[in-house]
Amino acid sequence: MTEVENEPAVAATLFGDRIDVARAFTAHLADQGEERGLIGPLELPRLWTRHILNSVIAAPLFSGSVADIGSGAGLPGLVLAIARPDVSWTLIEPMERRVTWLNEQVEALGLENVTVLRARAEEATIGDGFDMVTARAVSALRTLLPFTAPLLKDGGELALLKGKNAEAEIEAAAKQIKKFKLSDVRVEVLGEGIIDETTRVVRATVRG
Repeated sequence: MTEVENEPAVAATLFGDRIDVARAFTAHLADQGEERGLIGPLELPRLWTRHILNSVIAAPLFSGSVADIGSGAGLPGLVLAIARPDVSWTLIEPMERRVTWLNEQVEALGLENVTVLRARAEEATIGDGFDMVTARAVSALRTLLPFTAPLLKDGGELALLKGKNAEAEIEAAAKQIKKFKLSDVRVEVLGEGIIDETTRVVRATVRG
């Protein structure tokens, strides 16, 4: 059986008094993630470094009501909801088996700040829109913007967790950035000197 990565010391610093909840979620994901098709077998030796810490490092960016598009295993949505119980999270996921997993985790972890919505992002409409929208490793920015930007209220913010090609993705998405009236589009690199693998976040504001 593949060994699960030991918890890095910095995890307790990043999660603070929520570390026990983060440990429980990570243990659940390690135990069930592969057999339920949520993560691949190669992810277990880097589960904390590559996925949990990569998600939680962005936690300070969020406020108000946030939608996580394509939540899948709960990365980053559940991780962020654990770290930020003061923020209201809606996890939007179209696949039934993943929705089942997310609901199980919300109940098991006692997350009262999370709603799970089974829907495709383009079908999800919630009141006047969200304060912020996030997603992680879902698709290229030019593909992602038509699904994420319309979910924001005027003045709302995107905070999309991307890989090393984030700057190139912004260039390739010039048409979509203009169409959806995004301003202050930029890449922020999080976690330098704190975690082994830094996180790149594409941030932007929607102006009506």
